[in-house]
Amino acid sequence: MILPIIVLGVVVAALAIMPGGSTPQTNIVADLPDSDPVSPISTPIIMETNGQKHLIPLDKIKGGGPPKDGIPSIDNPKFSEVPDSEFVSDSDVVIGLEINGDARAYPLFILVWHEIVNDRVGDVPVAVTYCPLCYTNQVFERIIDGNEVEFGTSGKLYNSNLLMYDRWTESYWSQGLGLAVTGELTGMQLKTIPFDVITWGDWKKLHPDTLVLTTDTGHLRSYATDPYGDYYTDPRIIFPIDNQDDRMHPKEIILGFNEDGIYKAYKQNDVELHKVINDDIGETSLMLVSLFSQNSRAFDRNLNGEVLEFEFIDEKIIDPKTKSEWNYDGVAISGPKEGSKLTRMSIEPGFWFEWVAFHPETEVW
Repeated sequence: MILPIIVLGVVVAALAIMPGGSTPQTNIVADLPDSDPVSPISTPIIMETNGQKHLIPLDKIKGGGPPKDGIPSIDNPKFSEVPDSEFVSDSDVVIGLEINGDARAYPLFILVWHEIVNDRVGDVPVAVTYCPLCYTNQVFERIIDGNEVEFGTSGKLYNSNLLMYDRWTESYWSQGLGLAVTGELTGMQLKTIPFDVITWGDWKKLHPDTLVLTTDTGHLRSYATDPYGDYYTDPRIIFPIDNQDDRMHPKEIILGFNEDGIYKAYKQNDVELHKVINDDIGETSLMLVSLFSQNSRAFDRNLNGEVLEFEFIDEKIIDPKTKSEWNYDGVAISGPKEGSKLTRMSIEPGFWFEWVAFHPETEVW
């Protein structure tokens, strides 16, 4: 029997993590450095309640329905090559990942039932994660303090976002932040890996030799149906969140960035409309580019100390200063910059309501 949908999640909202909201049994264990680049709050505080370390108020962690591992992670993923991928349609959305020449696609119609795939891509241990309630897609390196670990679903939520646990210490991790928020590893951060949210048809064009995750997961699920129905466009939010903001529709898909302690959101639709966006977040100069539906990539525009501007001209990505042409991988393929490569940046895609629940102070492009 298929279990009810689990909405797993953890969101660390800035105003929620303050010692004044703790119980009398809560003690402040340590202040993390203000310069900590991964913290969602200006002065993160590790607290301890009845011997348990935590960054978030424990009473705001909510059950999502099924128990721990009730939504089973995929720990032994099986893949097909493109000629054997008839079970995936070209319009299906996938998480596309390429590491060291190893390209793989993870269809969201499978991830909606599992939320986490523990895999190894290009010899790098990764956790491919998806929270359907928040449309947050993220890929993490599964290395914690030098140890390779697996992740599972905890059955718990905070601010309607997936709360994972590691099978090494059973600490809880915010999927939206990649941050350990309760348990022994509280305050530690996972490394994110750039990926694509893209249709299967477009991913195959970029990577004809890709593999694709199959429905041979070892679990019986109705992969032909989406248990969330019209949730993705309905404005309702099922689980409590600490902050709401009407600058956008709650289910608007945004791309979030945290650079130099500044949070900023871009509408996916805006990037698709403009094709190329040049912007600065604090001291970081970035280019957002979208050449495919539902997909965007981000690159650091600073190349060896020179900040470049980009335009989309005659279906090509051009930097007008040198008239070099660049491809979708951020590599100059002609002109004076030929052979140069921009650094690709990680993107945090998800619904607006989730991003602003994490980051009430966010700017909007």
